Amino acid sequence: MASMAITRHDLTRRREQLHDLQRYLAVLEADHDGARAKLLGFRQRYLEALGPLMRELDELEAQLHQATSVLSDTLKRQGVDVPMSAAPRSKAWPDIPALPEATPLPPEPTGPMTDLPPPSLKTLYRRAAMRFHPDLAPSGPEREVCEQRMMVVNEAYGSGDRARLESLLLAAGELPEKVIGGPADAVRAWLGLCEHMVQSRIRIVQAQMALLQSQQMHELRISVERAEVGGMRPLEIMAARLRAQIAERRQELYIGERVGSDAQMAADFLRRRYQRLTGLGLK
Repeated sequence: MASMAITRHDLTRRREQLHDLQRYLAVLEADHDGARAKLLGFRQRYLEALGPLMRELDELEAQLHQATSVLSDTLKRQGVDVPMSAAPRSKAWPDIPALPEATPLPPEPTGPMTDLPPPSLKTLYRRAAMRFHPDLAPSGPEREVCEQRMMVVNEAYGSGDRARLESLLLAAGELPEKVIGGPADAVRAWLGLCEHMVQSRIRIVQAQMALLQSQQMHELRISVERAEVGGMRPLEIMAARLRAQIAERRQELYIGERVGSDAQMAADFLRRRYQRLTGLGLK
């Protein structure tokens, strides 16, 4: 069925709507890129200030776990059952991915604004076969893709699904006026395709921004920067706490390596360590 007539005023209004969508998308992308840059900068500053201390603490925890495993095995051979905490795992911050590349919009159809009748279903099928027939594709993955697409083309043609054939051809880069007719109708179809692509991109950017804001590093950045605005030095406070923990672990490791000769002291040591790591009281 031929498309309803469209006026130049309608096309102008649709173009303005598309431009509004594109401007909104540009603002969202700029906001995302700015938020990501801030997050990357903060993570770099955070790791420079605290990374070496965190790695030192992780190494001590690993040594402690090895020493306590030896103690636990020795006590079990003596018939003393003591709880054993799980092996420590280093904390890895998640990646902060960039936005995927946007698919460029197809070129706008050109030509006089006289409506041309849309091609027949059979003509659309032939054009689709010229694009997707596997015999025309090189061997390998590209040929397999063409085989799958040609199956879709055959199904659409067999069921008289004109819209599906049009969609496949437009997505493959076929000129809209050769698919839908026009060029006035082709311009309308082009505008609809562009609106769909821009709206899809907006959803991608919004989802990516939500992912950024859900990361623990983002929440930490907000907290640290607020404290710094208030005159505090939170990273220095965190570093001091890490140094205190390192000193405690060194002392704990020193004790753990020397209580093996006394079963009661070794058992008490393992129970206290288990309680510290799990927060659970022991009877």
